[in-house]
Amino acid sequence: MNFIKSSLICFLVFSLFYAELSAQNDGGRLFGNLETNVSFYMRDSAIGADNTPQYDNQLFGSDTWLTLNYSNWGFDFGVRFDMFNNSALLNPTGSYNDHGIGRWFIQRKINDLTITGGYIYDQIGSGIIFRAYEERPLLIDNALIGLRLSYDFDENWTIKGFAGKQKRQFTQYESVIRGLSVDGFLQLGENNSITLAPGLGVVSRGLDDATMERLVNTIRFYTPKDREGMDPTYNTYAFSLYNLLSAGPISWYVEAAYKTPELMYDPFALREDGLGGTAQGRLVQEAGTVFYSSLSYSQSGWGITLEGKRTDYFSFKTDPQLELNFGQINFLPPMSRQNTYRLTSRYVPATQELGEWAVQLDVRYSPNRTWDFVANTSNITDLDGNLFYREFLLEAKYRYQRDWTLSVGLQRQEYDQDRFEGKPLAPMVKTLTPYAEFLYRFDRRNALKIEAQYMDTDQDFGSWIFLLAEYSIAPRWIFSASAMYNVDPTMTDDLIYPTASVAYNTGANRFSLSYVKQVEGVVCTGGICRLEPAFSGVRFTVNSNF
Repeated sequence: MNFIKSSLICFLVFSLFYAELSAQNDGGRLFGNLETNVSFYMRDSAIGADNTPQYDNQLFGSDTWLTLNYSNWGFDFGVRFDMFNNSALLNPTGSYNDHGIGRWFIQRKINDLTITGGYIYDQIGSGIIFRAYEERPLLIDNALIGLRLSYDFDENWTIKGFAGKQKRQFTQYESVIRGLSVDGFLQLGENNSITLAPGLGVVSRGLDDATMERLVNTIRFYTPKDREGMDPTYNTYAFSLYNLLSAGPISWYVEAAYKTPELMYDPFALREDGLGGTAQGRLVQEAGTVFYSSLSYSQSGWGITLEGKRTDYFSFKTDPQLELNFGQINFLPPMSRQNTYRLTSRYVPATQELGEWAVQLDVRYSPNRTWDFVANTSNITDLDGNLFYREFLLEAKYRYQRDWTLSVGLQRQEYDQDRFEGKPLAPMVKTLTPYAEFLYRFDRRNALKIEAQYMDTDQDFGSWIFLLAEYSIAPRWIFSASAMYNVDPTMTDDLIYPTASVAYNTGANRFSLSYVKQVEGVVCTGGICRLEPAFSGVRFTVNSNF
């Protein structure tokens, strides 16, 4: 029904505009994209790839997004068809089936006013109080279904207002979200050498009656001690002030946010169980704050970035009782390095919205075209100073003319499995990971890349070796084979996780076919993380732009 209703809406809107404006056709432009991922599941109980619907009986799953955009008559139109068959994206241990219109929008700019209706992606500042965005690897699609008006006072100042509800797959959450922001740009100093980009924003979330009733019923069964001070409110407000200062080689971004007191779920808070004991996880009522700053310097081969963030009870969801990544209205910037190698990215800290002190320093130096050096460190604790995550990384890259490149690095991590993966009593994971990458170019078309990584740890699954060889024939073919070996296992036998893949590019189309065995681990995108079970099977992907 949702698919039919959305399709009819889109058809009627397109028909009305076409009938009225076809005589004014100034040469339209139609473009789009197709992304489809297909998985064939092969049960392997030795690595834990079992006991889900896909391995037990379905043996197949797919995720597809087909986007079409059209511009003409001063309008922009867009529609996207989404389809999920036996998908593990929504719930890694379940099976999700649905299809329909995942997004549609209409946009028109009339002089200085821009009107957008439908499914909207946007953010205020860095997203701390509001961000409507999409992350397909985690099936996060927090589009705002509503209306946005944006007015340009001049080329430097813009005011924007929006209202609507947040998308929930092919329906929506019932809470109403509205917001307002003002963004500007100023030039100061001699020859306008100093620039400021100030802004402010406010977002309000209004609960629906059904959600409020669930909150009241939940706290009704709390003991008087756990219920003390709780006063559920329909409306919660979040405010943000931010500015980006640029002066020569220096850039400084700072943002401060405040959220009025509201009920939210704290999975680590203790509550009385009514039997004389305690249990973990309950609603609490707290105001929230976030202070975030990033200071960067870039000149003469140097690139230095220092970031800091303090978060205190800044969970902001469409429904306060939602858990994990569901119903997030805002986005908190991650504070750890986004590593790319297989073993250096095995342990990634999820952003802690209820309480976090985090700092990160990244230093890059390129004295010439031959050498590049990177040093990075990050430290994340709770507000009492208890360690959640720590990382140190050093990396050097050497280029020999255009023939070959060698990269070597060393990473040290400390990672709290209980906090990030919900594994009670699991010890702090401590790793030491040296790695190397060698790229050799035979000619302009042919190149060979080899990676070697070793992770030394006594926790979790134990130590690992990872090897990869990749041969590319530009611009069409990429062949790769890799293996991840649990060299010193603590939880399983000494298993090998092989992967082999081939990718083919032709024009704007890319096809890839892979045989994969993958160990259980954390999957993260921009600081948003979740625990993924092991995978065994074949994957086929298609990406096409037209």
